[in-house]
Amino acid sequence: MASVKLVNATKVYDNSVTAIDRANLSIEDREFVVLVGPSGCGKSTLLRMIAGLEDVTSGEILIDGKVVNEVPPRDRDIAMVFQNYALYPHMSVYDNMAFGLKMRKMEKSQIRRRVNEAAEILQIREYLERKPRALSGGQRQRVALGRAIVRKPKVFLFDEPLSNLDAKLRVQTRIEINRLHKTLRTTMIYVTHDQVEAMTMGDKIVVMKAGVIQQVDSPMNLYGNPANKFVAGFIGSPSMNFIRGVIDSGKTPHFKSGSFSIPVPAAAMKKMKRRMRAEIILGVRPEHIAIEENAKPKHGSKAQPMTVDVVEPVGNETLVYLRSGDIALCSRTSEAVAMKSGQRVGVLFNPSKILFFDAKTEERVA
Repeated sequence: MASVKLVNATKVYDNSVTAIDRANLSIEDREFVVLVGPSGCGKSTLLRMIAGLEDVTSGEILIDGKVVNEVPPRDRDIAMVFQNYALYPHMSVYDNMAFGLKMRKMEKSQIRRRVNEAAEILQIREYLERKPRALSGGQRQRVALGRAIVRKPKVFLFDEPLSNLDAKLRVQTRIEINRLHKTLRTTMIYVTHDQVEAMTMGDKIVVMKAGVIQQVDSPMNLYGNPANKFVAGFIGSPSMNFIRGVIDSGKTPHFKSGSFSIPVPAAAMKKMKRRMRAEIILGVRPEHIAIEENAKPKHGSKAQPMTVDVVEPVGNETLVYLRSGDIALCSRTSEAVAMKSGQRVGVLFNPSKILFFDAKTEERVA
């Protein structure tokens, strides 16, 4: 098993485009780490740098404490599973899984033992004599996983391995990879653009944007304590609601944006005393917005009047999209609702769950 460490790892292409900018990251032995971010953020490039498939412009990459910048991929003792299964169509499943071991001149008995062990773990023993064309997409992906497992590497690298699967197979294979990590107890680094995959799979999540690591944390800390507006908006589905406004001092400080006026919790105000009248961004997640269905909120209620735009029942929950002038919000409830488009309602925010971000830097301030 192995630890992986990046120290100011940077990748600049010949056209002066910086793909990875001074990445610092420590991955412990046996940890499952997920690199997540939108397309073009550099997550796959970072994975390929660890694998040795991309040169490091500056900085260092260490595996088990050893700098591997100049070590070729075959000597890094890693195994990589790609989005494309890349199976040999003329070979059986057994031969596809055994190919790398045969190239290493391993004894036939040892090859057979390793392939059978991997096939047992992945529940594909009955397919060992089949050709890839006789397998489903999910079965092919398991063969690709098996080909990596038989090598018994120090580190497993996954580059969006579920992207070619349908929704049901994605969930099933995601569970299998999680189970695989617990069985093999090895270091795994997994790349995805799907934040649901990231939240459900990783011990630790690395959120990236434009080649820069934004935050490294546990799934729940990322969700509840995002470092900046980008992380807050990227993690969570539907994403966090954002409203631009100002903090207005008075007997009770309020966040104001147009007709919106929301009391600011005292705990938050301690960190924002110098931001009076300065533009700021309020963030609140859909599940922290409650709706009063009365057309006119009760006297004394702190509910903000809004109009229902769209109601989306999605089985175990309902999403309600609301509008008031330029402000658009999404609320999530676990209950079925009878609201209709155009209905006037009152909206209440959970004050203990409101976050504030600097309007210029987008860093979290409270």
